[in-house]
Amino acid sequence: MLCKCFSATCIGLEVVPVTVEVSVTQGVGFHLVGLPDNAVKESIARVAAALGSLGFRIPGKKTVINMAPADLKKEGSAFDAAIAVGLLAASEQISVPSLEKTLIIGELSLDGCLRKVQGALPIAINASRLGFERCIFPADCAGEVSEIGGIPLYATGNLNEVLDVLCGEEYSEDLMIKAGKRVIHPGNDQDMYDFEDVMGQEAAKRGLEIAASGAHNVLLSGPPGAGKSFMARCLSGILPPMSRDESLQTSMIWSVAGTLGAEGNLLTRRPFRSPHHTASLVSLVGGGRDASPGEISLAHNGVLYLDEINLFPSSVLDVLRQPLEERSISITRARYKVRYPASFMLVGSMNPCPCGYFGFEDEVHRCTCSPGIIQHYRTRISGPLMDRVDLNIRVKAVDSTKLVRGGKGESSASIAARVAAVREIQMERFRSEGIFTNSQMSAVHIRKYCLLGPEAADLCDRIMKKYGLTARGYLRILKVARTLADMSRSEEIKSEHLLEAVQFRLIQ
Repeated sequence: MLCKCFSATCIGLEVVPVTVEVSVTQGVGFHLVGLPDNAVKESIARVAAALGSLGFRIPGKKTVINMAPADLKKEGSAFDAAIAVGLLAASEQISVPSLEKTLIIGELSLDGCLRKVQGALPIAINASRLGFERCIFPADCAGEVSEIGGIPLYATGNLNEVLDVLCGEEYSEDLMIKAGKRVIHPGNDQDMYDFEDVMGQEAAKRGLEIAASGAHNVLLSGPPGAGKSFMARCLSGILPPMSRDESLQTSMIWSVAGTLGAEGNLLTRRPFRSPHHTASLVSLVGGGRDASPGEISLAHNGVLYLDEINLFPSSVLDVLRQPLEERSISITRARYKVRYPASFMLVGSMNPCPCGYFGFEDEVHRCTCSPGIIQHYRTRISGPLMDRVDLNIRVKAVDSTKLVRGGKGESSASIAARVAAVREIQMERFRSEGIFTNSQMSAVHIRKYCLLGPEAADLCDRIMKKYGLTARGYLRILKVARTLADMSRSEEIKSEHLLEAVQFRLIQ
């Protein structure tokens, strides 16, 4: 007997339906075809043990399992449940009314329970578009798909519950996933970082507020112990929560990467990713055997923080140039190309020189680095990458009086309220443009929303000639000036906005 059931796999964020065809005929032999990888080949052992533990059996006849399309390599363990159902239906151990419009996803354990799989969220979102009328997922995937409407979604704990849903048992309605409340992802532990614990550093905090308001890239430079890393982590606390669309976009990437955690709820807080400077190129940009997303995609709609940025290999830093401009990254393989979104704020921090005390005027701490060493140290970050940094913030040493005698500074909550108000202005401005923040503006948007009056235009012309700014530098100054104008509730970009934008760009 021939039976067809349906599963799906993710190539990047694209969902591809997979037809599991099972043929049981007279004869001897067991064949699994359709370009399965080792994890899929091993599924036969898992399926056999799971069926045996539930009182079923592998048919003792010639069995052929084909996974179509045959030219697409099948990876992962998400096909286990579909293969098990196909075997039972083809060997007539169960009678299922119809499998044509049902998508079955899940990894089987040896006792017949279903385990969580990667990519459940994009599969649930795209199932209706692919023509399916219901989806069956492992119970552990219920959190991430609970807000996806359109078609019935079922959370099943074991293979018996899968069969109950397929056979239309009355109690199977209790397995239908109900819409749940979004919660903050438990892996984001940025609550302990608050700007009220930062003593002094008013200029740096001002720069970070500007960056958060317009989602601009930032480089913090200053001596050791000045609070660069702490303030960078505080940045996460002043960013506004993600909208539903942003939450779904980011959560899909985390779902494909398998990093949503045990609870698996959608993310509402913007991600903060901080890879170590020894991270490889693949771990940062994505790729590997299964073309999985890297840190820059996991930071989508959030912050990518590179501490000691100039210690990262040049090959790793230079590959950031394209995603910083295009806000996406393409990973090419022989048979397919994967594109992941990568719209992130780049925040870097570094010392001004190897010893860290260049420009320090304290009698105890004096710079011991020669000019040549300092030059070599700073040029480890290439000019094209530096050109993509909107705000260069010089962090001074902590004032001992403020540190010892000072009270609390302004809290992240009050700064966040101002940032949210500025973001609302940008959301309203770009409602029909397909972008969300000033940093995402293209040249077309800049011509439309960053018009300069005669006085400001004359000032900008003089600045460009004096400092030899590139065209990209000029456009990025206009983006920051637009954010400063929004912060002051001004429709027009004024001279003071341009001067402050230039000041933050030129500080080294």
